[in-house]
Amino acid sequence: MEMMIVLPLIIAMFYFMMIRPEQKRKKKAAELRDSLAAGDEITTIGGLVGKVVQVRDDFVTFETGEDRVRIRVAKWAISTKGKAKEEQADQPQQQ
Repeated sequence: MEMMIVLPLIIAMFYFMMIRPEQKRKKKAAELRDSLAAGDEITTIGGLVGKVVQVRDDFVTFETGEDRVRIRVAKWAISTKGKAKEEQADQPQQQ
């Protein structure tokens, strides 16, 4: 009888500690990628930072640096949006 009580508790704990947070993280990442628009600052999972130029169904084209190199990446490779500006504001400027 005790086993019938303990097993559902273990399953419930597993769901709330492992599965549900992962689902929330995936949903938030999908919303971020769907909300991309031209002009947004992005960072890829490889660490490339740039400004979005064009957004298509599965791909994003963005510019990096002053020489305006354009790079095309898959949407799933975008990790963050808007981080570059925040990090630059947090860092003190060196002279």
